[in-house]
This record gives sequence, structure tokens and C-alpha cells, in this order.
Amino acid sequence: MVLSRMLSISLLPACLRYTIRLISRRSLATRHFRRTLPPTILSEVFAKIKSEKLASADFGKDSGSDLQRAVSFVQPCLKEELLCKFSEPVRDCCHKVTVVGSGMVGVAVTNSLLLQGITPHVAMVDAFPKKLEGEGMDYSHGSVFLGDPRVDFDTDFCISSNSKVIIIAAGVRQVKGETRLDLVQRNSEILKNIIPTLVGYSPNAVFLIVSNPVDILAWVTWKVSGLPASRVIGSGTHLDSARFRYLIADRLGIAPSSVQAYIVGEHGESQVPLWSGVNVAGVQFRDILPNIGLETDEERWYELSKEVIRLGPTVRCLKGYSNTAVGLSVGDIVSSILKNSQRVIPVSTLVQV
Repeated sequence: MVLSRMLSISLLPACLRYTIRLISRRSLATRHFRRTLPPTILSEVFAKIKSEKLASADFGKDSGSDLQRAVSFVQPCLKEELLCKFSEPVRDCCHKVTVVGSGMVGVAVTNSLLLQGITPHVAMVDAFPKKLEGEGMDYSHGSVFLGDPRVDFDTDFCISSNSKVIIIAAGVRQVKGETRLDLVQRNSEILKNIIPTLVGYSPNAVFLIVSNPVDILAWVTWKVSGLPASRVIGSGTHLDSARFRYLIADRLGIAPSSVQAYIVGEHGESQVPLWSGVNVAGVQFRDILPNIGLETDEERWYELSKEVIRLGPTVRCLKGYSNTAVGLSVGDIVSSILKNSQRVIPVSTLVQV
């Protein structure tokens, strides 16, 4: 009941305490948990006051004004008449995911998480309040189409509390002519400032780094956080592997999901395609073409692995940034973490040689 939330019952006049108790009894006793109309209850209260002479005893000379103020607390209200809170809502979500950064990549990651139903609770943190407010309104307006997920937005890291996965998509954006390695110093400083706070709010979270250069920043996060290496990973070459599979499938005229292929190493210019493992329906390419991937290959399949490296810069050159495929690949990694799916995914992680 609203009154019991606003004031301690023990401090209220007897008249008002009786009102609260009567409303509470009516609420619980009603068969379908609907309240009797407040005016009806109030008339009973006034009759009770008159018969027991409570007004003069509890309100004194200002009984009229005090009683009117008491009545004003329980004016008819659409929400109160329509809904009766039966229990407190459960706010904690075991699959809560926090996205740090509301730029193009951060928004794409959030879209991926919500549109695919990967998590019912996303928190987005950024240093720009107006941008966050706009994104929050946008998601709120479309929430009815997403199954009514909970989406929190704030500049305060406290909203990331108790996250299962924290995705770092914050940092300066790579521009034309700039390599991923050129971003090291600027983005490293950003992570050094935010990671300790995030760990404090979610000490059991898995940190997934998306900002570039992802391999180095994953290492920086691990060092700064003090977390076990198993709980800090980068998005790695998961997207590169997907691009590799797409190019192979496109050349064969089949669906990319029918191709198994991996790219490992750096997410960048020195990445390595594993031609020895490329197969379709279990048929190894090297069983058919032993020199595939080598420059002696007359069919020039090795050009595909070079094309994978060029695809990212090409997309950024054409549209100004790369975000959609990144968001989908990150969503896939998060889904695997939350479901504990036991999949093999090429990510950035600490390797002891």
C-alpha cells in the first residue's frame, strides 16, 4: 500500500492507521486481488471515527485539516485501481551483460544481444550522457518488439553491478590510414582507468574486449584487473574466421555455415589461415588440392586469406566504420559463454608457450 511505504504506521494518527489497515485487508481479501474503491472505504472510516470519537482524541482542534490531508493520500488513481502489487519484482538477472561504450560497435553489440534474445538484461555505460539518453529512448520505444528486455543506461559504472559478462567496446575509433596498432596508447589509457572500477562492481564477470588493438588490450585488461587469464578474453579472430568462411563459400556457391575454417593469431595483418583444417561436410580441401593456400596453388585460393585482411578496411572506407558483423560475432561469443556451450572459438587469450 502506498501509505505504508511513505510513512511509518506507528507514527500515524489512529484514524489514518485504521484507513491503512482497512485498505490492506480489503486488498488481500478480494478474490481477484482488486481493491475496493477508496471512496467507499473512506466513508466507512469516517463512520468509524464518528462512532468511536477518534477525531477529537487524535486530531484535536485541527482535526478537519489533518483529516483532509490524510484523505488526500488515498485519492482514486488509475494505476492503483487497475493494479495491485502482489509481490516485489525480481531485479537480479543471472545473465546480465554490460556493454561499455555506446559508439557504433557498442550499439551493434547491444542490438545483437537483444535481437537474438541472448540476454534479457543489458546495461550500457558511456561517458556521454546525451548519447546514452538517446540510445535509451530508442531501445525503450522498440522494447515491445524485443520481448520487453531490461535495458539500463548510465554514465555511472554502478549499473554494471553483478554482470555475468562485461564487453569493452570503448575507445577511440580507427580512421582511414591508421592501423590497429596505432591505437595502442590511447585505448590502453582508457582501459587502465575503467577496468578496476568495473571489476569492483562485478568481481565474478568474464571480460570480453572488443576495442582495438584487441589482442594487446586484452592483455592490458588482464594485467590491470588482476583476474585469472581464463576470465579475460578478446574477440580475437572470430570475425576473421567468419569472413574466411564466407569467401570460401561464395567461391564454391554454398552456404557459409557449411564451411569449417579458422584463422588464428593476431586480429590484424599477421593473422594465419589454417588451410590444413578447411573442410566442407568433413571433406578436407588438402585431400583434393595438396598445395592449397600456397603460392604454387594454380587456383590461387591463397588470395582469399589476403582478402580477409582487406575486408575490414574496405568496409570502413565504404561506410565510415565497421560494426554490424563485429556485433554479431561478439553476440555469438557471449551466447556461448552464457550457455556454457563448450564450443571452440578463436579468441584472444593468454597462451603459455
